[in-house]
Amino acid sequence: MNKPNDEKDFVAAPAPNDVVVKPPRARVEDAIDPDEQATEPVEKRERDYLEGFLAAKPAEDAVGGAGSDLQQAVIDALKEIYDPEIPVNIYDLGLIYGVEVDDEADAIVTMTLTTPHCPVAESMPGEVELRAASVPGIRDAEVNLVWDPPWSPEKMSDEARLELGML
Repeated sequence: MNKPNDEKDFVAAPAPNDVVVKPPRARVEDAIDPDEQATEPVEKRERDYLEGFLAAKPAEDAVGGAGSDLQQAVIDALKEIYDPEIPVNIYDLGLIYGVEVDDEADAIVTMTLTTPHCPVAESMPGEVELRAASVPGIRDAEVNLVWDPPWSPEKMSDEARLELGML
């Protein structure tokens, strides 16, 4: 099937002696919002780029997630549990490696103990689970006891070190 000369299957590159005219670059100051009426020249008008951001209403908070109020409530509840041998709460002691609260308000606490032979090795994870589950708004709580990475004094907060005279 023959095509007329106007229709080509390819686009040829310009010849070295052809003059190539590039279109002008787009500039932010040249943009005009369709909702605005341009009554003054674009060059003299100043744009407020934060206007839409500042006028936007905050999104409704998710039930869970990192930084949520529910996650902070679980952390606060865990700060009420103290190690029986050391006068520091288990959160500042560095025994809690992570607190996650999902969108269904289920809490997952990842923790360790100072040693596998800790006297409260059998009771502490259960107490953590009960305390996390008792936070208003939490549907269910689960504790994952891990040994890797092992606990060390470097995991303690500055408050715990101060309390123990290590600072």
